[in-house]
This record gives sequence, C-alpha cells and structure tokens, in this order.
Amino acid sequence: MSEPESPLVGSSGPHPPEPDLPATIGQVVERLREIVDAAREEQSPLGYFPALYRQVTVRVAEGIEHGEFDDGKWLERLDVVFANRYLEAYDRFRAGGAPAGSWACAFRVAGEWWPIVLQHLLLGINAHINLDLGIATAQTVESPAELGRRRADFDRINHLLASLVGGVKQSLATIWTTLRLFSGRLGGVDDAIINFSLGEARAGAWRSAQRFAALERERWPAEIARRDQRVVRVAGLVRHPGVVGTAVNHVVRLGERGDPAAKIRILAGTGARVAARVRLR
Repeated sequence: MSEPESPLVGSSGPHPPEPDLPATIGQVVERLREIVDAAREEQSPLGYFPALYRQVTVRVAEGIEHGEFDDGKWLERLDVVFANRYLEAYDRFRAGGAPAGSWACAFRVAGEWWPIVLQHLLLGINAHINLDLGIATAQTVESPAELGRRRADFDRINHLLASLVGGVKQSLATIWTTLRLFSGRLGGVDDAIINFSLGEARAGAWRSAQRFAALERERWPAEIARRDQRVVRVAGLVRHPGVVGTAVNHVVRLGERGDPAAKIRILAGTGARVAARVRLR
C-alpha cells in the first residue's frame, strides 16, 4: 500500500509550518537529542519520553549495523516513519497547532505539577505504540502479504520497546524512594496507579497494522481518527487512575527528588544501559 502523504493524517486543528522531518535514522537520533537538550534547558517534562526513546533508536541503529534484523533497510524505513509521527506531533504542538488527540494528552501534562514521571512516560508510550506503531508499519509495506513477512522484525522492535518498562522502573527507583516503598507494599506501583498493559498495546499495534495494510488509502483518515479516540481514552486512565491511584500518585509526586533536568539525565542513562543489554536475536 502506498504511503499516505502525512504521517499525522486524521489530526485536527491548525497546522503551522513545521521543521523538515528526518530522512535517516541518524537524523532521528540527532533530532531527539535536540529535543532532550532543549527540555533540559527549559526544565521541561517534555524531555522525559524522548530521553528514553533516543536510546531505543540508537539501539535499533546498532542492530541494523550488526545484522540483527531480517531486513535492515526496511527496518530503518520503519524506524524513521515511526519516529516522524512523534516528531511531527511534537513540532506541531510546540508551534501552537493541534496534534493527534493522544499526543495532545501526552504533551499538555508537561505544564502540570502533579503528574509523576511514570505518567509522563506512559502517556508518550501510549500514543506512540497504541496509535503510531501500527500506522507507521502499514505505511512501509505495499500489501497485507508483505506485512506478514515483516512480522519477525516487527516483533524485534516490540521487544526493544518493551525493554523500556524495566528501564523506567529502575530509573524511577533512583529518582524517589516513595516508589520503592509503594512497589514493595502494593505489588508494583505501576499496576496500582494505571490500567495500562504494554503487552496488549503491542498486540493491538499489530492488529492496527493489519487493519491499515488492508484498508484503501482514502479511508485512512477516518480510521486514524477513530483509533485516536480509543487511545485518548487509555490516556485518560493513565492520567486519572481513580481515587486510590491518584492518592498514590500524589504521595509519590511529593517524594520525587530532582528537577526535570536531573530526571532527564537519569532516564537517558538508564535507557542507554537497558537498550545495550537487549538481544534482538
């Protein structure tokens, strides 16, 4: 299936001019570095998600170079299209435009004090996997049959993305002691404060890719809009996890240590260590 003209087709609102998007994985890594550096300087939580995501992208590039994927050329194309969905949403938001609703949910909380680091990260992961991954995968294949042949490399990317979860937990334990306290007493604070399953998100991304790969191009905008609405509902659960979850969040937030720049440094460092340990074959 041919690639839609815009990776954010189906989003709404004004579309201010945006910077040129990367065309190679190296350019993606550099663009993510620029976003992280700007967030550090601005003391902005907008840097939490890209701090981890950049390390995943670096690991993908290494995997391509070392032949850890069945088709490195296709994998780089997927990585660039996938990353550009985030980058275009980010640029649109920063320019005062309206990105897809699920990304708007992730970006807007950067201006709020109460969301904890874990929520910021999961809101980004929610939009990028639940909305972007399936669409990006379908954009890089010509037919459902080709999509089927790409499943092994798709699963390798998913495996690498899943490694973020362990890295996030390790990172947060170094940022605040209250997380360790609640993890020990509640059997996993992430389960206590959110109703979010990365495994289900990843399976849903494959089903989404199958749906878009089989769908006529002219029907993509409406389907993207419908999927975005579902992903926005998941974002609502992450941001507002109920009375108990909100109470836990508030205690954890009050116990967080370090400013946003310090947290970005911890997340980037942990992301690098976790990604380096992941075996793709």
